[in-house]
Amino acid sequence: MDHFVLQTILLYTALCFSIYQGQETQEFLPTFLKVSKNLSMQRLLVEWDVSDLAHKFELEMVFDIQVSRSEEMNVVWTEYYNTTLSKLNKTLHWSWDSELPLECMSHSVRIRSMVNDERFSKIWSRWSQWETVLGLDTSDDNTSYIFPEDKVVEEGSNVTFCCIGGKDSRILNILFNYTDYYYPDSNTSQRNMVITRNKVLHAEMPDIPVICNISGKGSKNYSATLLYVGKRPYEPKDLSCDTRDMKTLTCTWNPGENTYLYGSHSTKYHLFERFSQKTLCYQKTATYLEPIHCSWAIDQQMIYNLTLTAQNALGERSANFVLDVAQRVHPSPPSDLSVEHMKATEVSLYWSMQPKHKAIKLLCQMENRHPSGQVELHNSSVVESNSYPHLTLGGLLPFTNYAFRMRCGAASHFWKWSEWSKTLRVRTNEAAPSGKLDVWREVTPVWGGRNVTLFWKPFPDFRANGGSISFEISWEKLENASEPEHISISALQNSTTISIDNHSYKVSVAARNNITSSLPSVMIISRATDNGAEEKVDHTDLEEERVNGTVDGIYISWKATNAFDGYIVDWCNFPRSQHCDFQWKRFDFNTSSCLINSAAFMPGVRYSFRVYGSLANEDFFLGKKVGYTKELDGTVLCKYTIENPEEKRYMVKHLVPGTTYALAVTAYTGGGETPIEAYIYVDTPHDSKIYLLVLLVIIHFVLSGVCFWNIKWVKDCCCSEIPNPNKSKVLSFNGLKLNSEAVMKLNDCIPDTIVLENTSEANTLQLWSHGTILESESKVINPSWVYFVQNEEGDLMCTQSAPEACTSFENLAYSSQTALGSSLYQNLWMSEKSEPQLSILLYQPQHYIEILSKDTVPSLREITEREGSLRYISQMEVPRSEVKLSDLPHSTEPMEHSNDKIQTVLGSELVTSTSDEDVHSQDSSTSSNSAVLLLLGRH
Repeated sequence: MDHFVLQTILLYTALCFSIYQGQETQEFLPTFLKVSKNLSMQRLLVEWDVSDLAHKFELEMVFDIQVSRSEEMNVVWTEYYNTTLSKLNKTLHWSWDSELPLECMSHSVRIRSMVNDERFSKIWSRWSQWETVLGLDTSDDNTSYIFPEDKVVEEGSNVTFCCIGGKDSRILNILFNYTDYYYPDSNTSQRNMVITRNKVLHAEMPDIPVICNISGKGSKNYSATLLYVGKRPYEPKDLSCDTRDMKTLTCTWNPGENTYLYGSHSTKYHLFERFSQKTLCYQKTATYLEPIHCSWAIDQQMIYNLTLTAQNALGERSANFVLDVAQRVHPSPPSDLSVEHMKATEVSLYWSMQPKHKAIKLLCQMENRHPSGQVELHNSSVVESNSYPHLTLGGLLPFTNYAFRMRCGAASHFWKWSEWSKTLRVRTNEAAPSGKLDVWREVTPVWGGRNVTLFWKPFPDFRANGGSISFEISWEKLENASEPEHISISALQNSTTISIDNHSYKVSVAARNNITSSLPSVMIISRATDNGAEEKVDHTDLEEERVNGTVDGIYISWKATNAFDGYIVDWCNFPRSQHCDFQWKRFDFNTSSCLINSAAFMPGVRYSFRVYGSLANEDFFLGKKVGYTKELDGTVLCKYTIENPEEKRYMVKHLVPGTTYALAVTAYTGGGETPIEAYIYVDTPHDSKIYLLVLLVIIHFVLSGVCFWNIKWVKDCCCSEIPNPNKSKVLSFNGLKLNSEAVMKLNDCIPDTIVLENTSEANTLQLWSHGTILESESKVINPSWVYFVQNEEGDLMCTQSAPEACTSFENLAYSSQTALGSSLYQNLWMSEKSEPQLSILLYQPQHYIEILSKDTVPSLREITEREGSLRYISQMEVPRSEVKLSDLPHSTEPMEHSNDKIQTVLGSELVTSTSDEDVHSQDSSTSSNSAVLLLLGRH
């Protein structure tokens, strides 16, 4: 022992000597360096020590710690660790959390130290040797890995993944959440790959898959892991504890917002009681939408100090709560709710409560729901939970359905109401009808009396107060005592018709149920002669007063007097319908106007209103008003009655095209029609026939224009214009005028060569002259061309194959209409005596003709025939009587070919001239060869 003390003194002396000597090279090199890893926490654990002398002097020291990865010893972390050495603890500890899974790579640690003391120089010691923990990337295993495995991270964090291939394998890619591919860098090892995802977000699925695809000799060609992204737990909300039976205490809370962590990673809750130091319950979150419950037996403890902790892999939250069980009583809902001693206006309700083993003072509340939806709440007196309490409710309506339910709460230290009990539905008993009916009538004269249609409806204060309702009607004559007449009407009706004579009658109407009848409503029907207006109750002879209508209704007014105790206005909601829905309304004696409105009123419908004054149940007609809610111009209202109630379709016919119609469907019964809630508007299409007609007219005009243009074009191209002789210069002379038209003289015109084609058959020409038939036959044996030429003496000569007589003629196209107004053929009639026909062309303006025989004409000179050529004969003056061809001027010059018709006349003998009245004509068909005769009339 003395030896140890001596040694310590010597060391201390040496240390002090070295300090005082200012030895600046003094260092305390870290020793016994040891590195390990906690894979579940991905944490490096480092242990080391220094010399005993440093501990003895309790020096303040600084350690420089470096962490490196891979074989190249790349430093990834540097940290300065400050501590004061202790004589009791020689070993020093430090830890480091790695973002990269420690399995992925080898990690090495080295340390150096420095004394942070003024007595020593602040010089770093030498570095310790690297202490390494190996990763799986150095193993000779053929198995592939991916890290971290099933890691839970907070949303918004950065996560690093690494994939390690087996021996002799190569990483192809890493697939994140089936969407993003990552490929290895060609400059790095193909067996190890690292990726980092920044600010990860939770997915719709509970987990995110990460897959590493590998090629090589391993048993699998991929490795996979799951990533869970969530949030820290929220502080529990709405923490509440209560008891229902003073035996069990139940606490309830809401987990708060969704943490997106489920299953084994979901939030766990611990309820800890501090007084008893007990964990009362342990619960997991099933779903963040549902409250969480925790129950335990109360025993004798009444005061609790509770701490509720929510915890998951990302952190924890806590909430504290102190309660007194006596102030947290939440009773169970009442049960066995029933009715006893029910009357028409009163009912007694009974129920039972919990707990039975211990009496708790309770305050109960009854809810009474009326058929109208009105709700009434009634509180009971304080009752014991182990008793059989009841509550009596009054002021109810007879024969009315009510719904009752009950709830209770603690009378002292009220905490909350219990849940409602099951609903109990009851109907009160029947009673006599209350109130009276509003009765009105319509009187119609008939032979020997009157028909009175009675209408009734309940006043606002009327109640039937029972079932099996019927209406009792009685009437009796007022002048002579007689037995009243009675009828009973079903509750389904609100009107009936009775027949009375012309005397005064008292009519009573009352409602009856299974108990008794209501007070009767009385009405006096006056004698037919007492009130002149009653004799013609339709009042068609009275002047109608027009009233104004608005969108809100029709305004009615009358002159109010003290003679009446009230007024009545009646009308029909549907005046055009067989079910007019008769209506009436009563007014006080001091009312002189009203606004009548109804959902059934429609624009364009004329409504009639009758105003009556009432006195002592007797009514007096005051006037008739008519008006519209809105007058429509050009609007027609049509109604169609569908008798079959099963019918669901109806076709409206005979509508006008291009018109808007408003349609509505109403239901009707004996009581009238339902109001019209809305119209549907339908636009009928325009008539397609109109469009077709317009189209046909357009097509007609287009085709007519095209045809006119084409005809004009064809005419201009194929037919030359026929000259108008009235515009010819040869007519510019002072000669004969016929109906203001100039007639050309023959000696003013020199004709061209005349060509005639004869037929081989003989033709007979029959003419009338002053009622005498003149016959002239001319036979052409052989068809030939006939040419008229001028001989040396200046006479025209006719030459042909057969020596037949020749006659010149004028062009029919140049004929003018004379004042006679006759048609082209009115002066000529041709009879057919042989098969060949003679086509006769007439020159209408002339009144006589001369046929020149060959004996009177000099011989014609031969001319050379021109095959296929045509000759043109100019218009000539009509010859006078006894004029021969030799006397006519002529020209021997041939004329060029013309498109006009060849003008020829064949004549055989001189024919006596005839008048227009003696000539008749008949059309005949023409052949290619024809004989033509020119008839010249007298001037």
